[in-house]
Amino acid sequence: MKSFFLVFLGGGIGSGCRFLISNVLNNNFKSFHYLGTFSVNMLGCILIGIVMGFLQKENNFNQNYLLLLSSGFCGGFTTFSTFANENLDLIKSGNFLVFFSYTVCSVIFGIAGAYLGYLIVK
Repeated sequence: MKSFFLVFLGGGIGSGCRFLISNVLNNNFKSFHYLGTFSVNMLGCILIGIVMGFLQKENNFNQNYLLLLSSGFCGGFTTFSTFANENLDLIKSGNFLVFFSYTVCSVIFGIAGAYLGYLIVK
């Protein structure tokens, strides 16, 4: 039950942070209204790289922190479902260049961000 609470707490905080950051970015950069989702997903990739890098570096890392930060916070902060829905909207509107660019950049920069986060801790 403790594990559930830690993931629940981290996820709630992560979702709240995602909401705030996405709204600020989407309201200030209306020409690319996918910037909020892209930004939180990339930041989440960096953060999970940091968490996992720290986990490997520290022999006495507390599993509770892993649940709170990775499954909880990063899981709530990032959003694959919104990313998928935004891409579906781009496909339906026939905006294939933005769809392709958004998808490729998200995957490449997401993996690079996780690796960067990992390197920051190493």
